[in-house]
Amino acid sequence: MTVFLLLACQAATALLSPPIASNPTITPDSDALDTPTSFIAPTLTPIASPTEAPQSRPAESLPSQTREDFQIRLHPDAPLYSGDLVSAEIIAPDEVNIHNLRAVLSLEGSELGQAAFGEYGIGGRKQATLYWVWDTTELEAGNYPLVYTIQPTGLSFTETVTLLPAELKPASEVDARWASTSSDCCIIHYITGTAAQRDIDSLALMIDEQAEDVSQKLGAEFQEPVSITLLPRVMGHGSTDISVSYLDRNYAGGSPQIVLHHELAHVLDGSLGGDLRPTLLLEGLAVYLTGGHFKPEPLMPRAAALLDLGWYLPLDQLADSFYPSQHEIGYLEAGALVEFMVKTWGWQAFSDFYRDIHPLRDDPSQSKAIDAALREHFGLSFRQLEEQFLQALRAEKVNDDLRTDVRQTVRLYDAIRKYQQVLDPSAYFMTAWLPDSEQMRQRGIVADYLRHPVAIENQVIEALLVATDAHLQAGDYAEVEKHLEAIDLTLRLIQSGVPGATYFHPLTAEYQALITLLSKRGYEAQRISIDGDKARVWGTSTLSGAGSPNLTEFNLIRGQGGWEILQQLNY
Repeated sequence: MTVFLLLACQAATALLSPPIASNPTITPDSDALDTPTSFIAPTLTPIASPTEAPQSRPAESLPSQTREDFQIRLHPDAPLYSGDLVSAEIIAPDEVNIHNLRAVLSLEGSELGQAAFGEYGIGGRKQATLYWVWDTTELEAGNYPLVYTIQPTGLSFTETVTLLPAELKPASEVDARWASTSSDCCIIHYITGTAAQRDIDSLALMIDEQAEDVSQKLGAEFQEPVSITLLPRVMGHGSTDISVSYLDRNYAGGSPQIVLHHELAHVLDGSLGGDLRPTLLLEGLAVYLTGGHFKPEPLMPRAAALLDLGWYLPLDQLADSFYPSQHEIGYLEAGALVEFMVKTWGWQAFSDFYRDIHPLRDDPSQSKAIDAALREHFGLSFRQLEEQFLQALRAEKVNDDLRTDVRQTVRLYDAIRKYQQVLDPSAYFMTAWLPDSEQMRQRGIVADYLRHPVAIENQVIEALLVATDAHLQAGDYAEVEKHLEAIDLTLRLIQSGVPGATYFHPLTAEYQALITLLSKRGYEAQRISIDGDKARVWGTSTLSGAGSPNLTEFNLIRGQGGWEILQQLNY
């Protein structure tokens, strides 16, 4: 089964933000962080907590800094091959004033390109971004000294980059190209040889079904075809069109129908107008119309569970800082709030209010704009609306299973965010690498989306995240706890620089053994399910010429010598 990750919202739905200081820290339960008695973990170096951001220094102070003060990220993700079109992110220290700073990239005395520093992504990271600045088509494999210069300061440093021979490119890239198909509602773009191509017919039908449902609920029609790009890796948020991750090992989870419905609701909602459409209500409306965030779910009871857990975020705070707030909490609260308002005043009254919100001249905060519109339409303040909303949440019944499900859902998405920060930074939603997809199609660029980290640590943790989501959907909360414990420990070990981090927890060691066994057979594990001494693993062929990534199921048993394959089923 292949799953989606929402990308086109201004925040990637699968990824989370730092805990909110005014609320209890949203982390795995303390018991889950304790080292299990069944194994011994090494002493971990504590990860420093964020501190107050230092004051910006003027650009003139830069010459006293060193190369280590800057981060360099090249795309596509390593390794690089001869023939790649390479992009560069030059990331400045937080405290530096980037006004009038430019980064210049050169090779052997010739300038490749330059770009001004600015704020990148919804996280506003300070960086200069040089898109496809280095064309290596005519270059042989070897080492190349790239020179970075920060102007006008003159600070310069060199990074030696290795290009591997083009013939060593992964088999999945060799014949890959952009393709597209049209459905009743949409133009769907995808890369050949991926899961999207394999399932494109069923995907097109499903997308049309979701578009039709959105049209019925909003009472409007799509006026032109919607552009949808299906990405073969997990990424953060979309750009000029709807960008959706579609792959077999989608570690961010989410129901495909829910995700597409949510995004199509945004598109049609935007076409209906509205001066401001505050983010809290914009995202809340999409969740409400869809009937859930990542899955069908009762919004008011789950928001009540957040309140019961002490994780409720004040509405004015959420309205003014929606995307930096904890992701799952923000979306659940927003959806429940819209549901409450529609039930209280009716759809038409809510819609009239929602499309009549305007920014205030003397205050840019969205919470104050909402307050003004509430007073105009319903004769009450934002604070009074929240009091009524809280009263309704307190009237909801919250049982243990609901509380546990909500708590573990938040913890799972915290784990996803942490994994991306540690091992898959290009996918991290605050600063995800999402170049303009139309330009990529025009230039035939596929490596930026096909290439992603595939070290054993990545494969193990991604498979664990996929399994955790499956156990959560099934209500198997004990297994969810076990998986979250393994993920958390392994990431902390990796952050602390401990070698062989995936061997310290029994569960990660089992996953690594299964992944390694399939790799020796020429398969990449996509999903893993372990039940005692039995396991089922679904994998795709990594052999050249294998064609479409059809799933193969392996049934295994654990013997005295380790895991053994009993049966192989080709789909």
